Amino acid sequence: MQHRHTLQHRIVVIGAGYAGAAAAGRLARRLRPGDASLTLVNAEPDFVERVRLHQLAAGQELAPRPLHAMFAGTGVALRHARVTAVDVERRTVSLTAARTAARGGDTATPPPKEELEYDTLVYALGSTWHTHGVPGAEQHAHDVAGRAGALRLRARLAALGPGAAVVVVGGGLTGVEAAAEIAESRPDLDVSLVARGPLGDWLSPKGGDHLRRVFARLGVTVHERTDVTAVASDHLRTADGRSLPAAATVWTTGFAVHPLARDTALTDDPAGRIVVDAAMRSVSHPDVHAVGDAALVAGPGGAPLRMSCASGIPTAWQAADSIAAALTGTRAGTAPLRYVNQCVSLGRGDGLIQYVTADDRAKRSALTGRTAALYKELVCRGAAWSVAHPTLGLPVRRRALAPRPARPDRPGTTADTRR
Repeated sequence: MQHRHTLQHRIVVIGAGYAGAAAAGRLARRLRPGDASLTLVNAEPDFVERVRLHQLAAGQELAPRPLHAMFAGTGVALRHARVTAVDVERRTVSLTAARTAARGGDTATPPPKEELEYDTLVYALGSTWHTHGVPGAEQHAHDVAGRAGALRLRARLAALGPGAAVVVVGGGLTGVEAAAEIAESRPDLDVSLVARGPLGDWLSPKGGDHLRRVFARLGVTVHERTDVTAVASDHLRTADGRSLPAAATVWTTGFAVHPLARDTALTDDPAGRIVVDAAMRSVSHPDVHAVGDAALVAGPGGAPLRMSCASGIPTAWQAADSIAAALTGTRAGTAPLRYVNQCVSLGRGDGLIQYVTADDRAKRSALTGRTAALYKELVCRGAAWSVAHPTLGLPVRRRALAPRPARPDRPGTTADTRR
C-alpha cells in the first residue's frame, strides 16, 4: 500500500505581473488545493497592466484590478510584500511587508520581515527601465516601465504649460506608443522622439510609412540616428553636440532585469536573466522556475525571446504545466513560444499591427488605422482577462500529487521535489 504525503507541496510565486499572475492562476487550475499550497507575493496590491502605462502617464484613468478580487476562490494565498532575497540553497524567500495605510505611512518604524519556505519557486520579478548608464537619466528622466514611474510622469505632464518640450528617448515599441499617446492627449505640448536608428526600422515598409504619417499628423518631431549622451533637468545632450530642450524627458530605451537574481546562486546571463531549460526550470536549481522578463528563454531559431507580455504569458503557461506534470506524474504540453504580431497603439484612435515571423522579424503585411487600434485594444483586454480569470477559459483539471520518495529535510513527507 502506498502512503500519500502528509504535508502540502509549497509553491511560491514571486511577482504578479502578467507572467507571475498567469503562472499562479494556471497552477491553481492544475493542482488539488489539499495537495499543494500556492502563495503569490507582490509588492503592490493590484495587478498592473504594464502595456497600458503610457495611457496612465498621458492622463487617462485605468480600471483598478485588485489581486485579492482576481484570485478570490482560487486557493491562491496573496502576500502584499516586497521580496528582498532568495536563498536557493535553503529554499527560502525573504520578505519585507509593504507599507499600508493601517500603519499611517510611518516611515520611522521598519516594516516587518519574514521568510517563506518553498518546495518549488516561480521567479517572476520581471524588469524595470534601463538607463544604460547615461549620465543624468536616472535623476532627471521619467519612465513608463512601472506604475510609480508612470504616475510621476503623469504629474509632471499635468504641470507643463502650452509649448513645453517633451522628449521621448527610444524608438522601440514603448517609445513610439508613449510619444503618440502624449501628443494626442496634449496637443499643446511640443513632443519629439529620439531614435538611435531610422524611425520604425523594425517595421515593414507599410508599417513604417503608416507610423511616419501618424507622427506627422500628431506633430511629433523625430530625431533619427541620434544618441543621447546626457540628461539634465531642462535639456538633453546628443552625441553630435546638440542640446535639445526638454521640460520632461521620457526614457524608453529598453528594460533591465530585477537585480535580485544576481545575488543568488542561480545561473544567469550577463544581463541578469535566469538561464532556463525548455520547461522553464533553472539549469542550476531545477526547483526554481523562471518566467517572463526574468528568464533567458530560447525562442524559434535559438534566439532569446524579447522582454514582453507576448513572451511572458506563454512562458508562465509552460512553467505551470511543467510543474504540475512533474508533481502529478503526467506529461506537460508545449506552450507556443513564438511570435505572431507586434501590436502598437498610436493614440486611442489609430494603431499598427505588424505581422511577424515566428522569430519576430517583420513580414510585408500590416494592419493599420482604426481597425488596428481596435485589434490592439482587444489584445490588451484579452491578456488582462486571462490573468484576471485564472480558473476560467480552459477546463479545470485539478490532479492529485503522485507519491514520491521522502525528503530528509521534511520528515513525514513522501513528496520529494528536488530533482
